[in-house]
Amino acid sequence: MSQYVPLHLRREVRQRANQLREYCLIHEDDVILPHEPDHIIAVKHGGPTTTANLAWTCFLCNRAKGSDIASVDVATGQIIRLFSPRSDKWDEHFEIKGVAIVGKSQIGRVTCRLLQLNRPEQMELRQLLTESGLYPPMTEE
Repeated sequence: MSQYVPLHLRREVRQRANQLREYCLIHEDDVILPHEPDHIIAVKHGGPTTTANLAWTCFLCNRAKGSDIASVDVATGQIIRLFSPRSDKWDEHFEIKGVAIVGKSQIGRVTCRLLQLNRPEQMELRQLLTESGLYPPMTEE
């Protein structure tokens, strides 16, 4: 079970992310279930409940990630850490091909697989958002 995140931290993390899921970049206005903070390094692994260790994510991705901090890259058999929105750049590890999110690096591959970023319902949602001009989001450089 994750540690409670105080409201002021939840607000700060949400605002920093511009209300986007930091793993798949879907805006919280475009989904039914609310977004929530994720401990990038789980409390049970020593991760603090601070903005530096929190990411804004969706309910389903957060449950798929759980307390994991790494996974096995099926292409190499190596244990690879997961993507960290605080220290990694999204476009260095992922790309959007059609409505699929594809890992460009080992970190991207293991994160896509573990968080199940291309579940059929997620791909269907991204397709609808793409057709509506809402996905992918415009990013600030």
